[in-house]
Amino acid sequence: MAASFDPADLPTGTLMQLSPLVGRVLAPNPSPFTYTGTQTYVVGMEDVAVIDPGPADPAHLDALLAAIGGRPVRAILCTHTHRDHSPAAAPLSAQTGASIIGCAPLTLDDDGPRADAAFDAAYRPDRVLKDGEQVAGKGWTLEAVATPGHTSNHLCFALIEEAALFTGDHVMGWSTSVVSPPDGDMTAYMASMQRLLDRPDAIYYPAHGEPVENPRRLVRGMMGHRKQREGQIVRFLERNGASEIPDMVTEMYKGVDPRLHSAAGRSVLAHLIDLDGRGIAAATGDGRWQLR
Repeated sequence: MAASFDPADLPTGTLMQLSPLVGRVLAPNPSPFTYTGTQTYVVGMEDVAVIDPGPADPAHLDALLAAIGGRPVRAILCTHTHRDHSPAAAPLSAQTGASIIGCAPLTLDDDGPRADAAFDAAYRPDRVLKDGEQVAGKGWTLEAVATPGHTSNHLCFALIEEAALFTGDHVMGWSTSVVSPPDGDMTAYMASMQRLLDRPDAIYYPAHGEPVENPRRLVRGMMGHRKQREGQIVRFLERNGASEIPDMVTEMYKGVDPRLHSAAGRSVLAHLIDLDGRGIAAATGDGRWQLR
C-alpha cells in the first residue's frame, strides 16, 4: 500500500515551481499515510488559486502567504475535507480575502484508521463547485471533475491551459488511496478511475507524492491492482469459507508495514461491500464474510 519515505527528501515551507502556472508548497505533516506531507498548489502568475491549503499549521500558513507574495487570490479550492487538506482554508481566507470554493462540506464520524484523516467539521465553503464548473484568473482556468470514492465529496481540478489534473487523494504519486467505508466507496472509486482513464490529461499533480507524467499507465495499473485484490478476496473465501477481515489482511498483505494493516482492512471491507452489491459476497452477521 505504501512506500518508505524520508521527510527530509523534500523541503517544507518552500515554493517549488513545477511549471509556468503551477507551484507547490509542502506542509510539515509527514506520516505513513501522508508520505512526505500534504502538497498545497499555487496556480497562476499575476493572480492565483490555492488548491488544498492543508492543515491549520501556522508555519504552513506563513509559507503559503510568502508563496502568494501579495498577489490576488481568486479562490481557495479543496479537493475534499480530510483534516490534512482543508483546515487551512479558513485562516488563509481571513488573511487574503479569497473565497473558499470547491468540494461540498461533509461531517462524519470517521471509524477509519487515519487519525489525521478525520473529516474537517469546521469546513464552510462560500461556493460548492459542481462537476464541470470552472474558476478562472489571468491566464488560468480550473474545472471541477467529480471523483467520488476516496470520499463521497472528492473533486479533482483540471488546469485547462496545461492539460494538468490536480488529483487530491484520488490518485497519489506514491501509494494507492485508502477507500474506507462508510463514506469511502469502492464502486464509486472504480467508476471515477475509469473516468480519469478516459480523460486527456497529460500530467497529474497529486496531494501526496511526485507529479505523475504518464497518468493513464498509472491509472490502468491502479485499477488492475484493485481487481487483483478483489480476486485475492474471492479466492480466500473459496478456500476458507466464512472468514473475518483481519485473517484476510494477514494473508493478503504479507510484508506490508503492520501499521498499515488497519487501513488495509478498510480497503478489504470496501471491496467486500462492492462484491456484496454485485451479488458475489455477503456478510454473515457475526463479523465474517462469505461467497454467495
